[in-house]
Amino acid sequence: MEKLLDLYADYLSVTCGYAVAAGLSGMLHGEISHDRIARFLANGEYTSRALWQQVKSVVREVASDEGVLVFDDTIQEEPWMGENDLICWYFDHCTGRNVKGINLLNCLYHVCGISIPVAFELIRKSVCFCGIETRQEKPQGEVTKNELMRSMIDTCVRNQIKFRWILFDSWLSSIDNMKEINVTHEKDFIGALKSNRLVAFIREDQKRKRFTRADQIGWPEQEAVTGWLKGLDFPVRQVFISKDGSTGIQYLACSQLTADWNTITIICQKRWNVEVFHKSLKSSAALAKLPARRINAQANHIFASIIAVFKILAVLTKTPRMKEKK
Repeated sequence: MEKLLDLYADYLSVTCGYAVAAGLSGMLHGEISHDRIARFLANGEYTSRALWQQVKSVVREVASDEGVLVFDDTIQEEPWMGENDLICWYFDHCTGRNVKGINLLNCLYHVCGISIPVAFELIRKSVCFCGIETRQEKPQGEVTKNELMRSMIDTCVRNQIKFRWILFDSWLSSIDNMKEINVTHEKDFIGALKSNRLVAFIREDQKRKRFTRADQIGWPEQEAVTGWLKGLDFPVRQVFISKDGSTGIQYLACSQLTADWNTITIICQKRWNVEVFHKSLKSSAALAKLPARRINAQANHIFASIIAVFKILAVLTKTPRMKEKK
């Protein structure tokens, strides 16, 4: 089974067309039949636990107390595939519209200049509900992305991954997530905030529940200020940065009260490594090139895509440049 996984992951990193069992079998000159490969995809079940077993040795080799965990999700459009628990309609904040596809939540461990996937969850909408006003059935998941993120953090802690910071975007910046990180696990976080998040800069305003929207505050330039988010009992450092000097503003919340503007922005830049990882999944690991219709085969194909990118990253850890960074 492990041999087939390695072969299939390698196949995904080199194929230019759709990833089909017959294609891999042909590359191997029929030494492994396409039926065996198809059964491997359809019958196996590879989860986040299986991913950890694959990456554990590399993580232990490069681990550092200054490592960061980066959480983010990505949507792979599948407009021509039939809908199921895995392929559903999601709002894509990159395009600003609803798309049909696969939603994948990833946890990336970034340390020593490299990024390693250490946990993942596929968003599944397996429960149907009916809107009272529209009377239309809509699927939804049994758990939310924020609940999945907290579960993944718990798993990373149990796996004894060394890290100090957790980074995430505005879609995962719930109060419960912040409490889980800072209070339960005593780690620091830097998270993006939506422009409508309610903020108070004075303790008295926080006690009296006098909050102001983030986009209605006159923020000092290149300066971190201490304040309170509505619903959060402990204060956080808050900054705003211009994304490219003209196109907009990004609001950040940091749990480390001694961190200055430069520290927060430099650490936050590490979050973009997860975007590179997502692009690699789509462009270098054939994430969207599986014509299979069965959910299990689709899920295992996605797992193999993650392994394919990891194997490329694992090679980088052996290069002289990466060894110098360690």
